Amino acid sequence: MTSNLLLRTLFLTGITAIVLTGCSGTLGDPGNTGTTKIALLLPESKTARYENFDRPYFEAKLTTLGEYEVLYSNADQDAAKQQTQAEAALVSGVDVLVLDPVDSAASASIVSSANAQGIPVIAYDRFIEGGDLAYYISFDNEEIGRLQGEALVAKLDADGATGGILMLNGSPTDANATGFKDGAHSQIDTSDYPVLAEFDTPDWSPDKAQEWIAGQITQYEGEFAAVYAANDGTAGGAIAALKAANVEPFPLVSGQDAELSAIQRIVAGDQYLTIYKAMREQAELAAVITDKLARGEEVTSDFTYRDTPATLLTGEVVTIDNIMQTVVADGIYTVDEICTPAYAVACARAGIE
Repeated sequence: MTSNLLLRTLFLTGITAIVLTGCSGTLGDPGNTGTTKIALLLPESKTARYENFDRPYFEAKLTTLGEYEVLYSNADQDAAKQQTQAEAALVSGVDVLVLDPVDSAASASIVSSANAQGIPVIAYDRFIEGGDLAYYISFDNEEIGRLQGEALVAKLDADGATGGILMLNGSPTDANATGFKDGAHSQIDTSDYPVLAEFDTPDWSPDKAQEWIAGQITQYEGEFAAVYAANDGTAGGAIAALKAANVEPFPLVSGQDAELSAIQRIVAGDQYLTIYKAMREQAELAAVITDKLARGEEVTSDFTYRDTPATLLTGEVVTIDNIMQTVVADGIYTVDEICTPAYAVACARAGIE
């Protein structure tokens, strides 16, 4: 079954069309079989989605559109390393640069360098503050934070919970993290569950998330009912700290990205929710736009973000109740991948089989 997330997103954001116009460029002639170079620069590997989904979906789609060589680099959450990778890509003669920045502000210099050489830049997943972007494709980050906060508060209400919430936000250098935080606060701040403390997690590091939560457990023992974790990596760090301290009752924990480990934690009852995002649609649309730009065609949209043509997708809350209808139905994971021997009993109990 194909995910309906993209269709729902187009409705929600008011995007009605992406208009592709312009003359043919390097690949415009049907008889041209030359290979064109595309740079795909992703920010880090601690978040499993980039290596497991974004890169393979992008590359697979691009191979169906033309003769392309993808120059791939992962910056391992190092802005200076990404700068060097970008410079190497530009020197190599790439025709399009697809950039998911480590540091949204610092990466403006990469965009400016590409602009100076006439190389179009697609801001992928994270917006880049500065420079002339050809396109921006991401998610409605504030909406995703709202979904996280809303689902967390609703479950606390349903459980008759008391106490506050610890907030593990994303990296302070990631522009998306601000949207997640703002969206989550829009729901939490109007609830009966006060924010006891919050932390902007450097580099989205699970280890730093674990360390911070360990400190909060000591300070707020028995006072918190939930941990808002902005993504599944920080959720994993939080859960490790909670388990090490034998916290009871175990608080609700949120997440994002529908990582396999997070789905398994949901099955086991350690994590309450994650957000499943249309990563296939995001990566494949980025490939389509890349192909058009490589051919010298102008790419526009009737939706813009900060004066940049854009597409913003949304996500879907995943709990133990809809794993089969989301990540399994869409072919992201198989039941066998989720229900390894360690999770077999929990899967059977949840009807995941």
